[in-house]
Amino acid sequence: MTGRTRARAAGVLGAVGATLAVRAGMRRWPPGEAALWERKNYEGTVVDLYAGPATALGAAASVAASPAVPVRAKAATVLAVLAAGGCGAYDDMVARNDPRKGFRAHLGALRQGEITSGGVKLLGIGAAGLAAGALLKDGVVDRVLAGVVVAGTAHLVNLVDVRPGRAVGTVLALGAPGLLKGGAAGALAAAPVGAAAAVLEDDLKRRTMLGDTGAHALGAALGAAIVTGNGRTGLVLHAAALVTAAACGDRVSRAAGAS
Repeated sequence: MTGRTRARAAGVLGAVGATLAVRAGMRRWPPGEAALWERKNYEGTVVDLYAGPATALGAAASVAASPAVPVRAKAATVLAVLAAGGCGAYDDMVARNDPRKGFRAHLGALRQGEITSGGVKLLGIGAAGLAAGALLKDGVVDRVLAGVVVAGTAHLVNLVDVRPGRAVGTVLALGAPGLLKGGAAGALAAAPVGAAAAVLEDDLKRRTMLGDTGAHALGAALGAAIVTGNGRTGLVLHAAALVTAAACGDRVSRAAGAS
């Protein structure tokens, strides 16, 4: 096993361990009442939301502990992950009953001076993405593109989180190839892959769900890894794909909300 392979394996295992430890701790000592962390999924089955904070903190801890990630990249990724997870937690805990769907509905509310849960996520995750991009890249164009990729990937993972295993599977599928890259990009990919792998079984067996907290946090971590491993051409392609996915998802959300 090469040094790079050992480093990637250590990053994945570190994220797995941190995620499982946080989830076990929350199950034993749930913040507030245990019922606060319970939801009914699409089948009406009661599941817990512990996977969300656990994956967010597990991914952030793995990045922070990695010796292969430079300080600026660590700061950028941890910022993006915790901010995205925090915005998702606001939606999970405070504003989960907002009936409005799609970016357009929330942007319309913002224009009228109303802050919705979707507005909080759009503004908060967008700002965190741009801040992370400013740390990860040099030059205005690359920094803006990086911000779009980080925020866009966070929204993408949340967009596919409609059935058990889909968001986790997306993170694993998109993150696994990044493990083959050298330097910081591969080390950063290890964090969301390990955190997602830690909750995969329970997610598939309908015992837990990521919620907006985990989906946004894992997506932001994945986005930071993508940014680190790509130059301008790659950033443009990823940004274009993510904007297209967001536009298509917005139409689907609005159609579902109208049905």
